[in-house]
Amino acid sequence: MTEARAYTLRRVTVPVLPPGSPALRVLHLSDVHMTPGQTRKQAWLRDLAALEPDLVVDTGDNLAHRDAVPVVLDSLGALLDVPGVFVLGSNDYFEPTLRNPFKYLLPDDGKRHTDVPELPWRELRDALTGAGWADLTNAKAELAVRGLRLAFAGVDDPHLGYDRLDEVAGPADPGADLRLGVAHAPYLRVLDRFAADGYDAILAGHTHGGQVCVPGFGALTTNCDLEPERAKGLHRHQSSWLHVSAGLGTSPYARIRVACRPEATLLTLVGTET
Repeated sequence: MTEARAYTLRRVTVPVLPPGSPALRVLHLSDVHMTPGQTRKQAWLRDLAALEPDLVVDTGDNLAHRDAVPVVLDSLGALLDVPGVFVLGSNDYFEPTLRNPFKYLLPDDGKRHTDVPELPWRELRDALTGAGWADLTNAKAELAVRGLRLAFAGVDDPHLGYDRLDEVAGPADPGADLRLGVAHAPYLRVLDRFAADGYDAILAGHTHGGQVCVPGFGALTTNCDLEPERAKGLHRHQSSWLHVSAGLGTSPYARIRVACRPEATLLTLVGTET
């Protein structure tokens, strides 16, 4: 229980921009799984605005309660004034349910819990887009940030099979200074497509970093087909960089993390000559 509240900021440098470019500070948020009573998490998340990022990328699973939308928005606070992009995850769409937590460590049986009430994901989506953040649900977008032209492609949640890769497939914009692929769950079919299309980096969440890890060994599972060795952090995927966030939350019914602290990541993107 204690480690599940040990919120941690990771800092990672990624050499991905054209030579001579100014550094770009990207705050990667994922898997907040917010409930109204999680006041410590809310305060910690609100304080991230002091980092003054140039861009926020939210890779989904913000909600864990039907009354959490205003709480999430309040916790994001001044970050909503920063350029941002987002996708949604399964836990934005559907209410969490009480399940055997040990099933998370077993092979995926393919069952998806979509037979439960929906959460107010439309309200969340509309508030984020109303603040100016780009919705990358099976969509592409462009933003200008610090004089750089950024091209994005994103998909709806692959864990639910909602991703429509054909709607965003095709070569990434060769004229952009940076090309980013965004997804909630880092399924290999999505990573392969983004890498083949020339995206410089891919950002995802969903894995919780394994959530229950073995000290000295690491994650036992990713809850998708990504291998456990890449359950969190910065790695390569073919010609692209891949950053998988271990996320800030857990299911409200199993607030347990072992050797895997909840996290947000400040990615400092720099020129490839650095």
